[in-house]
Amino acid sequence: MHHAITIDALRALDAIDRKGSFAAAATSLYRVPSALTYTIKKLEEDMGTALFDRTKQKAQLTPAGKIVLEQGRQILLATNRLIDSVQQLESGWENEIRLSRDTIIPQGPLFTLIEQFNQLEHSVDITLDVEAVGGGWDALHSRRADIVIGASGELPRGIFQTHKIGEIEFVFAVAPHHPLAFVDGMLDADRLSHYCALVVADTSQLLPIRDSGMFKSKQMIRLNTMDAKIAAQIQGLGIGFLPRHMVQSYLDSGQLIEKLCSIPRPNQSLYIAWHKGHQGRAFDWFVEHLPKADWGLC
Repeated sequence: MHHAITIDALRALDAIDRKGSFAAAATSLYRVPSALTYTIKKLEEDMGTALFDRTKQKAQLTPAGKIVLEQGRQILLATNRLIDSVQQLESGWENEIRLSRDTIIPQGPLFTLIEQFNQLEHSVDITLDVEAVGGGWDALHSRRADIVIGASGELPRGIFQTHKIGEIEFVFAVAPHHPLAFVDGMLDADRLSHYCALVVADTSQLLPIRDSGMFKSKQMIRLNTMDAKIAAQIQGLGIGFLPRHMVQSYLDSGQLIEKLCSIPRPNQSLYIAWHKGHQGRAFDWFVEHLPKADWGLC
């Protein structure tokens, strides 16, 4: 029984579930369907239980199959990490590096850096993700990112290395057809409370959720990116603070109207951050070059 589950069988089970059929899974694994069918049948015989419900047209896992797959994927992940560690030890180059930028950081400069990195011709997979508000620190804390671009707020002490890349200025803006666009003078908190506020939701998964740029309002709409928030404000769905470097063109064109607001929104420092002691030649390359990029901030 202890010989029943093999890495090969777990990979076959995972592929069938992801691809939806034995034939598609076999193609993805560069195997013939009959070989994959034999692998799963042998696993079922050794374990003494059916892993797939064969009365269905589509390959569908049984409850036992779901348990094997769920825990088997953890084994596959650990196996891949082991292989990565050995390969990195031999070459110094990681198999993968995970970069995460805050939603207020433009993606263009990052794409330019990745283009330069690819000219080194090392087969390093790059995963790009987007975080918001306190999500950058959370991504580092949970190890779902190796380097974060645009982390903000209170800096965690002792765990991470940081490099300041600039500050952003916030502007309170509304659509030209929004009722507040026709109000002269300073907008106070009481007047703002009668309208819908748009905010970008914190993407933190483990650390406490942070509130950023929030004020009392009759309704709140949370969006997952700053680009979505800007689009919603241009359409007039609500009001709120926006990074000037992202909306100056809309202010110039009249798609957004800047308004004076009594609620303070100080400039915000942004940092590149990474774990101290992290090793890898790809990691070292990005730590060296990311701080030198022009991120187009104030």
